[in-house]
Amino acid sequence: MAEVLVDTLKTIEKYRATNPHYDELFDILSEILILREEHRQTTERIIFPLEEKLINKKLSGGFPLLDFTTINFDYAPARDYFLHLLEIAEKRMPGETKEFVRQIREGELDFADVIRNSFDPISEEEFTPDVDECTFDLIELFVEESLRPALERFAEQYGDIIARSGWSEGYCPVCGKEPKIGEIKGDEEQRYLFCNQCGLEWNYSRTKCPFCGNEEQQSLAYFTVEGEERYRVDVCNVCKRYVKMVYSTGSENLTNLDVEDIATLHLDMLAAEEGYE
Repeated sequence: MAEVLVDTLKTIEKYRATNPHYDELFDILSEILILREEHRQTTERIIFPLEEKLINKKLSGGFPLLDFTTINFDYAPARDYFLHLLEIAEKRMPGETKEFVRQIREGELDFADVIRNSFDPISEEEFTPDVDECTFDLIELFVEESLRPALERFAEQYGDIIARSGWSEGYCPVCGKEPKIGEIKGDEEQRYLFCNQCGLEWNYSRTKCPFCGNEEQQSLAYFTVEGEERYRVDVCNVCKRYVKMVYSTGSENLTNLDVEDIATLHLDMLAAEEGYE
């Protein structure tokens, strides 16, 4: 993994030269990736409870393996990682996260509730730390990231089973989160969706909306930007949702979709301007 991290940091430097307006975001991502690798090295066991006899039944029924609104597990590693991540925000906005960190450390704010709320759109509205919008966006990102090392271990453990299961849903088979980006791979140009929460990719139909299941070709489309044919944005005109896609059909280095997600933020803006969410 260390070699992969080095290659990824080199890719970030390359993109930084061509996307200077994302410079600070690339700085933050670089720090996250270094911290993630450090915490991955200390994450040796699967911390999430799973009855293995139910795996096939869950996957065949379209249920993610983990339901974070109900399961209990050892939150300490994720909490520790989260507090380290908040130091990234504190360096850029001194004092902004100090009170929030105190509440987490002293138990006034239950970190388990913070995690559960991030998987529940209704409850998530209750999670509103008293910080400015920019800091709040970073905190939301760090809440998602806090589970990533442990979830990557989990996805590695059960990835082959998931791949063999024929999972055909548009949400992550591990945690249920929806994708923001994916890849088009190989000569047959198969589409793979990516979970930013788990780091898992899964194969998905090219002719189906991952959000509403629409398969009417007249209402499915995509757009590209001139000079950036490596990227496209798949859109659905039924639910007005979109997902960004990266072509990785050549022999280039392994695509890192965390990096590509930032490098393609202008596509998110264009999609929003066109009325897609």
